[in-house]
Amino acid sequence: MQFGKVDKKKLILVIFSVIMMGFSLTFLNQTNFGTDPYTVLNLGIASKIGLSLGNSQAIFNCALLVIVFLFDKRQIGWGTIANMFLIGYSFDFFTWLNGFWFPQEIYQSLTGRILVMIPSLCVFILVAATYMAVQLGTSPYDAVPFIISTKLPKVPFRIIRIIWDILACVIGVLLGSKLGVVTVVMAFVLGPVITWVKTNIVERYLTK
Repeated sequence: MQFGKVDKKKLILVIFSVIMMGFSLTFLNQTNFGTDPYTVLNLGIASKIGLSLGNSQAIFNCALLVIVFLFDKRQIGWGTIANMFLIGYSFDFFTWLNGFWFPQEIYQSLTGRILVMIPSLCVFILVAATYMAVQLGTSPYDAVPFIISTKLPKVPFRIIRIIWDILACVIGVLLGSKLGVVTVVMAFVLGPVITWVKTNIVERYLTK
């Protein structure tokens, strides 16, 4: 586990990144173009059990954390804890806050929804890449497919991750969540895009 002495700059970057992930997901969700597969899953769970996304995601993350702790506790760190709780509760907070100041009528037109979706998706990718580049721990959802890949070394990790994301989407839809073009894009290309941004932007300019 990664709970030793931590660089303050890296810890601040992690906290900022996961809060901004929740912030950007708020807008993506309201455009009805979909969100990332894990949020699709948790929105479905939240709708069935009558909890906010923050509470639902925190509970499910704790369940996944048990698996990570049993099979590869090295992936657990401060970034894991921040991801587990701050994304969902930031989503709840900004969803509530946006109802007061953000013009909701923009979501009534396709053009308005696209104009909100594009920068929101770009922000999500950038801050997700920043979170990963800092390497202060992996989110439970991201850690599980990595653990599976160590048990199935002949199967490419990329295939395992795609199947994992598709499974999350299918369960989310069955529970009442909605898919969209953003969900499809994230399920198939988010990993490679984040890797590129992480290497060419984040590690070069933000984490030095």
